[in-house]
Amino acid sequence: MSATTVDYRNLLAIGEGEEGVDPQRLTGDLASRFRVAHEEVERARRDGCMGFFDLPRAAEAAARVRRAAAGLRGRFDDLVVLGIGGSALGTRTLRDALGAGDPVRGPGAAAGPHPRLHVADNIDPHSIGTLLDGLDMRRTFFNVVSKSGSTTETLAQYVVVAERLAGEVGPDQVRKHLLFTTDPERGPLRALAEAAGIPTLPVPRNVAGRFSVLSAVGLFPAAAAGLDVTAVLRGAARMERRCRTDELTLNPAGVVATLLYRADVECGQRVHVFMPYCDRLRSFALWVQQLWGESLGKATGLDGRPAATGPTPLPAAGATDQHSLLQLFMEGPADKVVCFVTVDAADDPVPIGNAPASWPAFEFPEGHTLNHLITLEHAATAAALRTGGRPNLTVRLARLDAEALGELILLFQAATAYAGFLYGVDPLTQPGVELGKRYVHGLLGRSGYHPPPLEEANHPWQV
Repeated sequence: MSATTVDYRNLLAIGEGEEGVDPQRLTGDLASRFRVAHEEVERARRDGCMGFFDLPRAAEAAARVRRAAAGLRGRFDDLVVLGIGGSALGTRTLRDALGAGDPVRGPGAAAGPHPRLHVADNIDPHSIGTLLDGLDMRRTFFNVVSKSGSTTETLAQYVVVAERLAGEVGPDQVRKHLLFTTDPERGPLRALAEAAGIPTLPVPRNVAGRFSVLSAVGLFPAAAAGLDVTAVLRGAARMERRCRTDELTLNPAGVVATLLYRADVECGQRVHVFMPYCDRLRSFALWVQQLWGESLGKATGLDGRPAATGPTPLPAAGATDQHSLLQLFMEGPADKVVCFVTVDAADDPVPIGNAPASWPAFEFPEGHTLNHLITLEHAATAAALRTGGRPNLTVRLARLDAEALGELILLFQAATAYAGFLYGVDPLTQPGVELGKRYVHGLLGRSGYHPPPLEEANHPWQV
């Protein structure tokens, strides 16, 4: 039985005077529109363009990942992923949701049978320097992740790390501390790996970076850190089966995509808030932010005409952001729709207990737990938003384990693909980020690239 359900009651107009979607549309025009989008996705799958749907059943690739990960066991105390964007956010999601390693303890804490997992997903010199300074390079393994093999930030990280490794373990031992996850045939990392004898794992050609978490990109570091990647893939496969139907009300990803799309284009609710009520899913909200924003924000449609589509994804955290953003959601511009993610059962519900009777503000009826309280916080917030005419839906996990996380990942990947075709854009491309990349190359002086037309440093328009 699936551990994941989508509750979209708070997006429907059921009672008299309620705002929302007429339920009859779920078997009418919205169902027809989704059916077309579903067929477009299925056609793209048949053409080999949406490989992420196939990853949950890529048994040979998963076995290769597990073998490579097993080779680290007992040899290293720390595993550092060097990557950015889609090469890092999914790995963070797996690590944080399932508790791989414990970066909070710091590199000096005793390692278990598996290395602690760190994700260096930026080039901030303080962050990188602090991380590397705290590691024993002789007991640290580095996974360099870039599908193209030419990501400037990741290559810069690699050069810094390679120099440190050479100084501490010797130049001839550096390759024993490295694995590249990159294109199977081409790119700078592929060429370097072949020249230096560095082991590699492939990123499938038909899997875009932000859809790659269920490939070696996310699975290798997760498996090396001791996570049950087989269970993650099993959950993802279960959700993929549920998404094969073109009947809207039976397809959970179809419901998410269609109703969020409708909220945007019909109601002007262009800010899509992704708000888990679970700290372990905060990284998941950041992963969805990239997935939703980079896939749907497009200047040109599939027909070649100007499109300018794209809702703005906003990560939030319950119950924390009830005390920061909820005021805006309730009384600010009615341009938002909220997608909650909740977890029913906690590994440790943490009893609250009873405060002295003289402290009425601390009164909790007997039997409450922190898990029960955060569940009530979500229910109250969702109800308050609905009462205020602010739409929301809830994705519920029975518990947060490896299978449920696999379901959740595939759910939002499929929803993103459907939403792309509902908007009439290609969800797999990201042309809007390429100009910035070319400008960076130009500023670095790379041959064939030009820097942006910058103003002189002492122009008058600054204070």
